[in-house]
Amino acid sequence: MSYRITGLDREPFAELFDMNDAALAERGALRVTAAADKGWPCRVSLEDAKAGEELILLNHLSHDVATPYKSAYAIYVRKAAEKAAEFSDETPPVFEGRPMAFRAFDSDGMLRNAALALPGQADEKIRELFAQDEIAYIHAHNAAHGCFSARIERV
Repeated sequence: MSYRITGLDREPFAELFDMNDAALAERGALRVTAAADKGWPCRVSLEDAKAGEELILLNHLSHDVATPYKSAYAIYVRKAAEKAAEFSDETPPVFEGRPMAFRAFDSDGMLRNAALALPGQADEKIRELFAQDEIAYIHAHNAAHGCFSARIERV
């Protein structure tokens, strides 16, 4: 069983980097600078920003479904991120070294299962969830902060 993990398309976020801080605030967004090489996970590149990199912190509707599982939460997007990352049958750098929560949904957007992956367990947990025929896709979240990280699809 194969899977693909994709970052978000950068295009919807591109204009945010040209806005001043007041305009960002009107949208509930904030310009931030990464203070370390870890802890600032970009949802486009699926890499942590490096210390000193500019990011936008904003609310993002990650699960736009007509079910009780519709979900939105804060995410970071790096200014330097140029295109959506894609990983086939491997996990992205942003999953490394942090616990991940995986929420497994059916094709109707209903939650059918979930798993917690400690560092080094992400691939195993993704495969276990996709072993269930009813699972159509998985959303990865940072376990501690709850932020959406990436969508995982069957291939």
